[in-house]
Amino acid sequence: MNYNVIAIGYGNELCSDDGIGQRVAKALHLSNVKSIAVHQLTPELAEALVNADFAVFIDACLISETSQVQVQLLSPESFNIIAGHTADPRSLLALTQAVYGYCPQAWWIKVPGVNFEFGDRLSPTAEIGVAIALQQITRISVAVSRTTPSIKR
Repeated sequence: MNYNVIAIGYGNELCSDDGIGQRVAKALHLSNVKSIAVHQLTPELAEALVNADFAVFIDACLISETSQVQVQLLSPESFNIIAGHTADPRSLLALTQAVYGYCPQAWWIKVPGVNFEFGDRLSPTAEIGVAIALQQITRISVAVSRTTPSIKR
């Protein structure tokens, strides 16, 4: 089945704010969005990406990198091997392109966090970021569903 949008939230839920990506993915309930929550990006996700018109990756970042939720348009780049959580979504897009001859247009949503210590609760900063990320994904989902019919592959 083809999906209009696939959202992949990744991170370690046992390291407090590092679980932001998974929290966002698990909270998504949009009809044209397939949501996947994973600990880390793996090559197997390429199969899911090839069945989507658009993709959104959600991950935590250190608040020192940015104090606001960032939404970045991505293109496939194979500069980093896919080796666990350090994998970059651009590498996964490049793998999808190489294996299947197609990859969806994609965005990377980076949500700032302050606490990456052992624990299963998000900081207040991360909770606000999760809400903003959900709004951004809803906005993307609505925009692409209005403008793009599902691509048949």
